[in-house]
Amino acid sequence: MYVKPDGTYDFEKLKEVTVVITRNLNKIIDVNYYPVPEAENSNKKHRPIGIGVQGLADCFILMRYPFESEEAQHLNKQIFETIYYGAMQASCEIAKELGPYETYEGCPVSKGIFQYDMWNVTPTDLWDWAALKEQVKQHGVRNSLLLAPMPTASTAQILGNNESIEAYTSNIYTRRVLSGEFQVVNHHLMTDLTELGLWNEEMKNMIIANNGSVQNIEVIPENIRNLYKTTWEISQKTVIKMAADRGAFIDQSQSLNIHIGEPNYGKITSMHFYGWKLGLKTGMYYLRTRPASNPIQFTVDKSKLAQSTKAEKEKQLEAMVCSLENKDECLMCGS
Repeated sequence: MYVKPDGTYDFEKLKEVTVVITRNLNKIIDVNYYPVPEAENSNKKHRPIGIGVQGLADCFILMRYPFESEEAQHLNKQIFETIYYGAMQASCEIAKELGPYETYEGCPVSKGIFQYDMWNVTPTDLWDWAALKEQVKQHGVRNSLLLAPMPTASTAQILGNNESIEAYTSNIYTRRVLSGEFQVVNHHLMTDLTELGLWNEEMKNMIIANNGSVQNIEVIPENIRNLYKTTWEISQKTVIKMAADRGAFIDQSQSLNIHIGEPNYGKITSMHFYGWKLGLKTGMYYLRTRPASNPIQFTVDKSKLAQSTKAEKEKQLEAMVCSLENKDECLMCGS
């Protein structure tokens, strides 16, 4: 995650790792197996690579930034700025040794136009972009495309991170494997609750009764509840805005999933137009919705289940009321 013990982010380390990844992916183009000659010709002509991320939500938690906070949004921007910078720098260094890719002349980068220039975005002062542009002007780049944040569903599970650029969908869930089923808890949450002396069997049952959410469990401090909002509890408008913020440093596109518990034409239309206005290349990968009914929770104390059901009903009633505080949930205001 590149989060230092003192709670600061190690951008330098992230850049170093990006340089190594860029060099390795560039080598794969030459040694890869291609099923058809057309694929080989295209790949060796343009030499595109696709660098992605996983565990962005884990990073925010370790930094103690709620997903929707201004700090998280700023860090999101700087992380992708750093990856783009490191990849561009490495690709330029390879071009210095081996020359630019075959179809380099005439592309935007050959004219000094980087991805963020096309978005009319000014990078932060984290890196020396002027010096890098000068290097690219002299030597070109070895790869036509560099960043492409992908879903990472399988690899994130193997490495113990949350998927890609997404927030956690639940703080407790069931994982099915050949040998059977077992419950998995968000390990960051479990650590925090253990340190607060709140983690026990009853707490586990309360989280299950609340379908993996901690928002209605008032015994948990508010700052912890804010930190562990699931993607269903996060404004999708913020998710789309963060996608646009990082999009200025992504030259391919990103796997952006939208989570709407109860979708309707108004919400979907509003969401698509908002993404389009912000300049997103991909408005949506998957639209995730919630099932009409949740599984029966046989193992949960009935009193805990009743409490969570009551809290959920109150929340649904609030969502039906049109108010300035709740305009995103109102069909008329949200559209």
